[in-house]
Amino acid sequence: MAIQPVEAKKTAEDIRAAASAAVNNASATAAAGQESVRKFFSESQNQARVAMEKGSAQASKAAEKMFSAYGEVVEFGRGNVEAMTKSAQTLATGMQDLGKQYFALAQSLTDQGVESAKTLATVRSLKEAADIQSTYARTAIEKVVSESAKLQESAFKLAEAVAAPLAQRVTLAFEKMSRPMAA
Repeated sequence: MAIQPVEAKKTAEDIRAAASAAVNNASATAAAGQESVRKFFSESQNQARVAMEKGSAQASKAAEKMFSAYGEVVEFGRGNVEAMTKSAQTLATGMQDLGKQYFALAQSLTDQGVESAKTLATVRSLKEAADIQSTYARTAIEKVVSESAKLQESAFKLAEAVAAPLAQRVTLAFEKMSRPMAA
């Protein structure tokens, strides 16, 4: 039983249409994913800013109660605000850098997926399609694992940099509290 030319042409058209739909679907999914990541980082930055503002207000209130001399309280509070500001700036900059790294990874994976889908549109056998998909999946997983380690290291360094000015202020506060009060 031989395949009729009309049936072969119809099957090839169906495969091309399915591949084209897959490419369009992959592009739409990637765009939605990028928007979700962008929204996540935007919301994270806003939440961090609000938390920093609340923390700064609470630190200032605690400093006023802790020290009896007005001048010392003002100076200490100013130092706290400066430390909070420095931490907030470091956090904002670091979150932007992490966001760029996440977007670069997402874009790279999207581009790789689109290329794979385009390649799948030209296959002539099921085995060839399976080989292409297997190679794509392995490459994507390797890339995600590799980039995840880099992103984790970047996030850890950011956390250390954000905490450093605040840790210095805490140390200074303990030093001041351990000194005897002047009469």
